[in-house]
Amino acid sequence: MRDNQQIFICSDAVGETAEAVVRAAMRQFAFTSGKLRRYGHIKHADEVRAIVDEASRCRGVIAYTLVQPELNGVMREETSARGVRAVDVLSPMMQAFIDTFEDTPNRIPGLNQSLDAEYYRKIEAMEFAVHYDDGKDLRGITLADVVLIGVSRTSKTPICLYMAHKGIRATNWPLVPEIPVPEQLLKRRNGLVVGLTMDPDKLVSIRTERLKALGLPKGSVYATAARVEDELRYANRIMNMVGCEIIDVTNKAIEETVGIILERLPADRAFSSPNL
Repeated sequence: MRDNQQIFICSDAVGETAEAVVRAAMRQFAFTSGKLRRYGHIKHADEVRAIVDEASRCRGVIAYTLVQPELNGVMREETSARGVRAVDVLSPMMQAFIDTFEDTPNRIPGLNQSLDAEYYRKIEAMEFAVHYDDGKDLRGITLADVVLIGVSRTSKTPICLYMAHKGIRATNWPLVPEIPVPEQLLKRRNGLVVGLTMDPDKLVSIRTERLKALGLPKGSVYATAARVEDELRYANRIMNMVGCEIIDVTNKAIEETVGIILERLPADRAFSSPNL
């Protein structure tokens, strides 16, 4: 695959869905400099023809989400006539819904970005994650759908923010031997508590890099093997006391960890429509 491969992303909405699929596919190939060119809010057939013309000249690939039948038809016709490789990201799934559920789609662009209740739920969840992060306000432990506990640098905050993007109110509490565990955590009965742990050597490496980024001395106790092992033992004891599930996040992507957590989340707390 050429490193200068151009990939055109076309949509009659924003184009986030097609771009997400393209980036997922790109990660399966050993090239890093492919150029993504995103064209959103396409409204006219001439815009489609111009994009296909450009893709033809540079031998590019087109990924598109055009829910309006007229524009979708023009894209199919033009790419076929010009010999341009194009992938319709959305239509096969929509057709599967039509055939299976015997329903008719709205064919309205941009519904994924509409300012509906789901959108505002995500905004509220993001504000919640920021406000209650790292035990800044103990009320968050009672109010959250999910509470994460673990030692420093086990990805608690990034995981909370990722869950917020799915409409889940999440907060976290750092487990440090010198800081008492709050009663709110020990007595929590509603919602989910999840413990995060990590391989000691990996955690030492992450903390060492963190010290470097902050310009702090390499020999700080924070990043020593002895301190890390002490903290992990303490954290494991607290997690067992709380009775929560423990997830080892060593070499796990944030998305993978969130997927595991969402599987454990009660149905009435889960976000019904994932952000695609």
